[in-house]
Amino acid sequence: MKVYLDMVGCRLNQAELEIIAFDFLQRGFQLTDNPAEADYAVLNTCAVTAAAASDSRGKIRKLKQNPSTKVIVTGCLSETVSENDELLSGVFQIVSNDKKTSLVQGLLGEAESNQKEPLTVRVSIPGQRNRTRKFIKAQDGCDNFCTFCLTRLARGKSRSTILETILADVHRAEKAGVKEIILTGVNLGAWGHDFRERLTLVELIKQLLQQSDIQRIRLSSLEPWDLNDDFLELWENSRLCPHLHLPIQSGSKSVLKRMNRRTDPELLKKQMAAIRSSYPNFSLTTDLICGFPGETEKEFEESLNFINETGFNGGHVFPYSERPQTAAARMTGKVPVKIRRDRAARMRSAIHAAGFAFASQMVRQQVHVLWESAHKTSTQNYQLKGYTENYLPAVKTQTSTRVNFIETVVVSGSDQGKLLVETITD
Repeated sequence: MKVYLDMVGCRLNQAELEIIAFDFLQRGFQLTDNPAEADYAVLNTCAVTAAAASDSRGKIRKLKQNPSTKVIVTGCLSETVSENDELLSGVFQIVSNDKKTSLVQGLLGEAESNQKEPLTVRVSIPGQRNRTRKFIKAQDGCDNFCTFCLTRLARGKSRSTILETILADVHRAEKAGVKEIILTGVNLGAWGHDFRERLTLVELIKQLLQQSDIQRIRLSSLEPWDLNDDFLELWENSRLCPHLHLPIQSGSKSVLKRMNRRTDPELLKKQMAAIRSSYPNFSLTTDLICGFPGETEKEFEESLNFINETGFNGGHVFPYSERPQTAAARMTGKVPVKIRRDRAARMRSAIHAAGFAFASQMVRQQVHVLWESAHKTSTQNYQLKGYTENYLPAVKTQTSTRVNFIETVVVSGSDQGKLLVETITD
């Protein structure tokens, strides 16, 4: 039988999709990149923003157009959508977030699900969800109470994946020739806090560095308040990629208070300065929300100035969107949608400018690029695309493909934040 897998949303959703793929293959299913020929289609949805929820709904409707395909929906949208929603009409199965990684067992039943063909290496998802890098699910759920966020409602309390399971996943990736893994979680910095003998993410990273030979380890996202002095020492090992994604959401202290975020802008400035002082090419990216309820022009300017001063060199900027069941949706002082969008556009311009400046400082430096794709541009040439260790996009044109290969190159220039690189010659 054939299965089509797709997702909307974060890297954690991608990691979960690979777990589901692995489970299907162990039980003799085939993966396909064509939903029209699939017996089952599994969609891992997202509802963090209105746009993500809309994308999820659109994909569900499209999958339902194939009458012979049984559509299975899981993910955060499945936790927040009403039982009476017309979207669920014609869906074969709705699987809650806490049961998604045992989705196949639930589908087949206990007897059949125990008949596994052992797989010892990582599997790739065909089509647009195929990735050179391997996403490793280390944690799920969240114990924070951010007023704008649905995630805690959709995914429940924080839960950590045990070290042995993470290591087994990493070793399968190694055997499959994967060069880079990305640790993912809703609140990755909370890893190990729920164990009887409390552990920390720092300890997990040290174990992965000691017990595996994977060439690159990258962190997906880390809450700013989980960044402590112990982390800085980790990057003395060059296998840990010098990049952190810190979703600050706002640079205004008063807005952060209404968001119920434990971030202190001044402390974060000092932390970022310490990182860049020790590692000048360390990449720092973020998430920002513009037009949060009650946000004044002065508060927005505070946030914009914070970004200009700290030099985040990349990130995602969202105009605030009301999410049902959240505290922020009930707040007064709603900012007009047009103002939200205008502020988001101004913030994106600031982020882009910082990104261009950061990329420009890399010119004439040696970097290491993991090539992730190659597209033929002529009968003789391919355009290679990949990412440096500090997560800057890089491109190069040459006559051969080197996908899933880490190459040491020199930066010859930059274009709109993208590095132009060349092979090093004697």
